[in-house]
Amino acid sequence: MNDSLFDAKQVRRAFSRAAASYDAAAHVQRNAQARLLESLDYLDDPALARKPPQRVLDLGCGTGAASVALQKRWPKAQILSMDLALPMLQHTRAACRRWNPFVQVPQPLCADARALPLAEGSVDVIFSNLCLQWVEDLGAVLNGFRRALRPQGLLLFSTFGPETLWELRNAFAYADAAPHVSPFVDIAGMGDALVNAGFFQPVVDREEDITHYPQLTALMHELRALGATNALTNRRSSLTGRGRFAAAATAYEAHRTPAGLPATWEIISAMAWAPEPGAPIREGGADLVAVPVANIPIRRRG
Repeated sequence: MNDSLFDAKQVRRAFSRAAASYDAAAHVQRNAQARLLESLDYLDDPALARKPPQRVLDLGCGTGAASVALQKRWPKAQILSMDLALPMLQHTRAACRRWNPFVQVPQPLCADARALPLAEGSVDVIFSNLCLQWVEDLGAVLNGFRRALRPQGLLLFSTFGPETLWELRNAFAYADAAPHVSPFVDIAGMGDALVNAGFFQPVVDREEDITHYPQLTALMHELRALGATNALTNRRSSLTGRGRFAAAATAYEAHRTPAGLPATWEIISAMAWAPEPGAPIREGGADLVAVPVANIPIRRRG
């Protein structure tokens, strides 16, 4: 029996297939990214007297737009562009070369957020735009972020909240018992997860974007172009039949406005800081203390 919420292989396949179509469909993603990048102005405030970061991780980089923006902001920093889907990274590399091939450019890294291939305390900033909604064990991932961040390093990310695509979820509930929209962590749960992972001064915010579509098929085509297809482990193994889709489309019509069929996107953003040097790692809300073996007294019997 598989108890995992998401099918990681399906997530990788969907985003790999969407690499060529992603940019044309990523309207909500670009808006969220712009707001997240604006938050970095605080880090560059001269009043803080902070040194520019030396290494920055763009986690779930997609086609690399944020990676290029981060490299422009901090030209001397090493920017790591990390994504689960290799075709996305190929588009990232192309975008970086188009920007300026004669200066330092972001370095691609194909890896999973659930197992960061980074040394402890090796990153100054972790930036992630609309990626963590595909992670089921948020606490474990945040613990990994904290390990990778240097003391007082910055974690800045956005993810989808539970109001995201509620219209679509309700419409399909009329037609099909199988789930079609992923569950998402709410703003309170996100704040608790950051505190439990040992991050300091967390600030969590939420905004809503609403997009409109002429028909349900247009929304479904956009989700496929983004790679945001159903990757739940308990999703229906067969295709959604015409009858079920028609019933969902009819149910969705109840939400129609003069602008079209609305789709709500609840975007939760968070900023938090890694603790001071020497602070214990937290797992499951408890502090773990590391004691060097050489410091453990040994009593020998005569």
